[in-house]
Amino acid sequence: MRVASIDVGSNSVKLHVAELGDGPGWRVLCDRTEITRLGEGLKNTGVITQAAMERTLDVLGRFVNEARGLRVEHIAAVGTMCLREAGNAAEFIGAVEARLDLSIEVIDGEEEARLSYMAIISGLPLPQGVVAFDTGGGSTEFIVGRGSAIQRRFSLNLGAVALTQEFLLSDPVLPDELSALHAHLVRSLSPLTPPGKRFTVVGMGGTLTSMAAVKLELGAYDPEQVHGSMLTRVDIESQVTRYQEASLAERRAIVGLHPKRADIILAGASIVLSILRYLDVDHLLVSDRGLRHGLIFDRFAGGL
Repeated sequence: MRVASIDVGSNSVKLHVAELGDGPGWRVLCDRTEITRLGEGLKNTGVITQAAMERTLDVLGRFVNEARGLRVEHIAAVGTMCLREAGNAAEFIGAVEARLDLSIEVIDGEEEARLSYMAIISGLPLPQGVVAFDTGGGSTEFIVGRGSAIQRRFSLNLGAVALTQEFLLSDPVLPDELSALHAHLVRSLSPLTPPGKRFTVVGMGGTLTSMAAVKLELGAYDPEQVHGSMLTRVDIESQVTRYQEASLAERRAIVGLHPKRADIILAGASIVLSILRYLDVDHLLVSDRGLRHGLIFDRFAGGL
């Protein structure tokens, strides 16, 4: 059976097409990400702009055509923070249904966290406690668990797009702007508590995979090298400094960093650094698997 999952986020749209067999796991036929900035300006206006709608509809159209061209039997599509918050989300969802015959299910932060955790445990051996997080454009989802058991899951309104628009307004970013962002992050992370003395921290999402690609100096993104790789606190501090000191044009030229992510990477990296400092740990593992993988695992591959 061939199936597809689509993750409609505040910053990007992600497509995953897989072929399921009789055994565990699946064969990847397609895995694609396009940055559309559906949530651009949402924090200030409360609505999705027409331009952002059209950009995202165009990408969704290509993704749906590609999935159907691969003869998928089912497409599961979900929307996250942007579609939870936007006053005109129903207009966008209706346009997708009318143009593409595709239904988007808007999931809450806890469900987003649960699906992300499924993606992690289906792709990394984690024998001890886990603190996992997925940093997106509009929010960051946290999951605290052990093995297949989720002990706690929650979502915080800490997203790379939203925080960039609120705090990081200069080019290059001013030290005072970055300091204000970090102070806000420290105040916002109080709901996060570790699961005992021994635990592994796992990060997923475009910010984390981009930071791993920058560390590895990948001219072409390679999920095999990124998945399961390590970022130390020193690595992350170094990248935060590098992004803060560079202009937007200079960031766009960094090997391993997608040019369309260059404007929000500093906010994303700052979220990651603040989480490690808050938990007082010196490294994390990067998961290339994310919500779209968890969606397939949950809906089509047996789940937990």
